[in-house]
Amino acid sequence: MALSEDLSRLSVRAKEAEDRVATAKAEARDQLEQDVENARAKTQEATDRLRQKSQQASQNADARGEEIQASWNQHVQKARARIDARKAELDAKVAKNDAEAAADYAEFTIDFAYNAIEEAEYAVLDAVLASMDADAASGKVSS
Repeated sequence: MALSEDLSRLSVRAKEAEDRVATAKAEARDQLEQDVENARAKTQEATDRLRQKSQQASQNADARGEEIQASWNQHVQKARARIDARKAELDAKVAKNDAEAAADYAEFTIDFAYNAIEEAEYAVLDAVLASMDADAASGKVSS
């Protein structure tokens, strides 16, 4: 395989990597969205089961049971809101730090790969020049 073909192959590989990253981002996001939906569905099912049990118990109990259930529902909603707010704040900080570290590493590896492509280009051009010099030294005419 000619060195210029190798250089072309490197370019094609870089494009493939770019496309795979774009696809992976979409797949990862889709998978994350699916995980979130699954978790939400599971908690909703548990809440519905509890509500059904509570309704059955409430039908057999007096008005006090309904008050207790309403109070419990309010308590759960407030607790979840506090937990979600705290978790969102912590998750946002961690995610921001992770994203910055990942971006720094990605920038470094892209620079490294870019320099590798430049070095490969230099090496290919130098090899072509050396081949021309060898042909000239042996009296051959290169085409």
